[in-house]
Amino acid sequence: MVSFRKSKNNQLNSVLVSVTGESCDDEAVQLAYKLLDHQNGQLYIVYVIEVERSLPVDAEISAATAKAEQVLKRSEEISKSFHGKIHAEMLQSRKAGPALVHEAVDRMVDAMIISVPYSEQYGSFSMGETASYVLEHSPCKVILWREPISTK
Repeated sequence: MVSFRKSKNNQLNSVLVSVTGESCDDEAVQLAYKLLDHQNGQLYIVYVIEVERSLPVDAEISAATAKAEQVLKRSEEISKSFHGKIHAEMLQSRKAGPALVHEAVDRMVDAMIISVPYSEQYGSFSMGETASYVLEHSPCKVILWREPISTK
């Protein structure tokens, strides 16, 4: 089980942020580095490419890889003022939820931030499969960062 550790100033030592290219990613990354110990903190920024079952899980998917690189680069730029260690990586998996939980366990993070765009399914709010899986299976603290309801 991953323990929830705090530094002396009540900030976290490690946070994993899942980014997807949605507008709420930027604020989730900013929240992560605000929660972290700025001298010793570890910020993990993860983009998961979901690979269709018809392809090998390690298949080269050029368009998805290009998008992932762009999203990760933007997230790294947003966190430039953070003085701790930043690790940005792209993963490929069948489903993002299990990949994120596995990564959180491997990295032994104190918390994970999942950004969720506001969306509705059948007239009701839906946080989506990934956030639901992470909330159910993550051994660490989980912060769900939902964007505001659109006033379109």
